[in-house]
Amino acid sequence: MRNPRVLAVDIGAGHVACGSFAVGASGRLVLQHFALEPHSSDPSHESRWAVEITQSLGAVGARRKLTGPASIAVPGHLALTKFIKTPSVAKEKRSKIIGFEAAENIPYPLEEVVWDSYVVADDGFDLDVMLTAVKFEAMQSLCAASDAAGFPVVSATPAGLALCRGFRYNYPKITDSVIVVNVGARTTSLLFLEGERFYVRTLAFAGNAVTQALVEELRIDFASAEALKIQVLSGKSDLPANSPSRAAVHKAAAAFAARLQMEVTRSAVNHRRQAGANAPVALYLTGGGSLIEELPAQLADKLKLPVERYDALKNVDVSADARAAGAESAGPVLADLIGLATGLVQKEEEGASLLPPALTAALEFRKRQPWLITAAALVVVALAPPALYFHRVTSATNERIAQVNDQLRPLSAVSFRNSENLAQIEDAAKQINALRGAYETKANWINFLADLQERLVKIEDVWLDKIHVERPAPPEPGTVALDAPPPEPPPAGSPPADPNAAPATPAPPPIRLTLSGRLLDVSNPQSKVSPESLQRVKQLLASFTGSQFVKAVENERFDTNQNGLLKFDFTLVINPRKTL
Repeated sequence: MRNPRVLAVDIGAGHVACGSFAVGASGRLVLQHFALEPHSSDPSHESRWAVEITQSLGAVGARRKLTGPASIAVPGHLALTKFIKTPSVAKEKRSKIIGFEAAENIPYPLEEVVWDSYVVADDGFDLDVMLTAVKFEAMQSLCAASDAAGFPVVSATPAGLALCRGFRYNYPKITDSVIVVNVGARTTSLLFLEGERFYVRTLAFAGNAVTQALVEELRIDFASAEALKIQVLSGKSDLPANSPSRAAVHKAAAAFAARLQMEVTRSAVNHRRQAGANAPVALYLTGGGSLIEELPAQLADKLKLPVERYDALKNVDVSADARAAGAESAGPVLADLIGLATGLVQKEEEGASLLPPALTAALEFRKRQPWLITAAALVVVALAPPALYFHRVTSATNERIAQVNDQLRPLSAVSFRNSENLAQIEDAAKQINALRGAYETKANWINFLADLQERLVKIEDVWLDKIHVERPAPPEPGTVALDAPPPEPPPAGSPPADPNAAPATPAPPPIRLTLSGRLLDVSNPQSKVSPESLQRVKQLLASFTGSQFVKAVENERFDTNQNGLLKFDFTLVINPRKTL
């Protein structure tokens, strides 16, 4: 079985530290590979910070061959951390309460940040919770920079939580109240620990405060001030003892130490007052900005506490390769890096994750991929025998179908010829029916017009201006016309109708004639049409219902607006039995 491995990446404001960790035979962490790449921490280069991260990680990958899925520590200047206390409730109800508290305590809309929580302690009455959040855009930029350099992010832990885990791993026997001060380039993390409880406060000043003081006093650029600070404080400067530049560095360092001491004192007092913690018994100092030689003594003198340098590699074995890469000399910047790997050797609760939702979903899918692939393989293996069996059955069936098709081919040709002959017979029947209809109705128009003329003569002084014939489209086969006359009953003694016989062709819809005419009012040629004339026209229309050619009279309309002349329109529905 392959030993578990963690690739940890600590992305600081002024450096990138990478370490590959595994578990040794003794059960301790082993730092197998290590790389440290500094970059500019100039605050004026804020817009280029993500680019510098990509370049630094790219240099690490090219030089040390350290690439792959990585766990990163989110630096303090990006992550917001707050501690709240809520009533203790069941685990399934915590999410709602914590979500409400997050909306109240995180000073940004929750949709604009990536946030999570971590339960610090639960005594059955109160729940101590750490809320942590980072701007969504900043986290996306950080993950994109890491991924572009070949370090896709699989977990993102706040630096304060990583510091806490690393200290507990290296100093497991310390349960008294202590303070761990991690001085970085842009921020300083104050970690208060007592037993299982902890509290983190992030100060917005750190090593860059010394550099900025040199910039302002010596009127030099940030990079030159940073180089001068490192040379003087590390004892590698060639400047004379009475040099103004050396004096400026020590002055700025002393001012920083005094300010740090005041902030530590204030934070410790507030923490004791709010959390009821005991007075700290020791202070541990770490971080790249803590290398000021006089800093431990000044803090010990002002705080009245023993101050020790934090040994980040106290319980970590260092391989020869990592030792050659300078891991032991880089101990002050490894505090967060070690905390990212402690999950290999310690059982820990799931920490606060600051991964964006899209990356979290992709990571969950990646974790399920082996199971999905295995399930798919099992499905394929399980379906192989049935598929082979049905393939053989299908092949045999296709052969039998081919044999039957060979036998049916001559019969199909005969069937096709029969279909053609039946179609010709049907066309001939339609032509015969059309000719029979024309023969039967050839004299109907003459008789209808003669009947029409006779009725007009009886009324007198009336004539027709227009006759319009409306022939409806023939009905579809199988339909019955609504106006068709009912079928005549079969003669007595005739055999019953065959239910399987084809339905008879339905009678065509009736023809309609639209007629327009006028009636001359002889008695009143210069005035409105008299009621008598209107009555005469109505008699004319009513007389049509007695014609053998007419089934009904519809749409009667009369126009009496013209003096002495009555206009009228109506529609005759032709009797289907005497169609025209």
